[in-house]
Amino acid sequence: MSAVIIDGRAVAARIREGIAHDAAAMTAHGTPAPGLAVVLCGDDPASAIYVRNKGSAAEKVGFRFQLHRRPSHITTADVLSLVGALNADDAVDGVLVQLPLPPHIDADAVADAIAPEKDADGFNPANFGRLAEGRAAAVGATPLGCMELLRRYDVPIGGSRAVVLGRSVLVGRPAALLLTNADATVTICHSKTRDLADVCQAADILITAMGRPGAVDASYVKPGACVIDVGTTPRDGTIAGDVDRASVEPVAGWLTPVPGGVGPMTIAMLLRNTLTLASARRRAAAVV
Repeated sequence: MSAVIIDGRAVAARIREGIAHDAAAMTAHGTPAPGLAVVLCGDDPASAIYVRNKGSAAEKVGFRFQLHRRPSHITTADVLSLVGALNADDAVDGVLVQLPLPPHIDADAVADAIAPEKDADGFNPANFGRLAEGRAAAVGATPLGCMELLRRYDVPIGGSRAVVLGRSVLVGRPAALLLTNADATVTICHSKTRDLADVCQAADILITAMGRPGAVDASYVKPGACVIDVGTTPRDGTIAGDVDRASVEPVAGWLTPVPGGVGPMTIAMLLRNTLTLASARRRAAAVV
């Protein structure tokens, strides 16, 4: 047996085509196109690349895109002021503050400040709480992309045992909530988990977001399981995932490559979130 390799690039391209169609339909009725604003603080090269890719993708699907660059020495108060201005800007439907922020910035305060109805990446605690209730309008783009890949490749979710490696609020915890909402039985693992490989071997779906290149080998994988690799660690001029592909591919039923798996889905789902928020804001305005 050899795993089906999940093509995140192809799935993301189809999603972007659908978003472009919906955005065009929105503007055809005289409604402004969705507007996405991204805040980038500092000069981290990887963040700059991510933001450039997001802006390019947004413009290609017909969105209005704003990039607000600020120096690394910006204060938390100034970031909060900028977020407040974007919250109040009617041309903006989705707000994203690119992470990581400079270490002196209060990232929690920034997440709290993003208006829930403009929270394009599900960072605001109100949206995280709604996710726990199964009714969030915007969910973190990366975990949402993982779920979309599972569905597009007809991986059974309901009734399956799922294990999530990593408990971050950006990926691990929201992924676990999404799987729970889809009727999987979910275990979250972390650095204190005992007998980690044994726990993972029970999983029909294994999502790993640890940031430890090659840490997940065949000993972690149940034969036929779906393995979703969210790891993105820079190494030797490329990006390395958490999964040792050479070891896991002959065992798994499905496997996402790195790069080319979850990564392209993150931008596609960010655009989908922005479209969803824009549609909701326009419906609310029509009622008023």
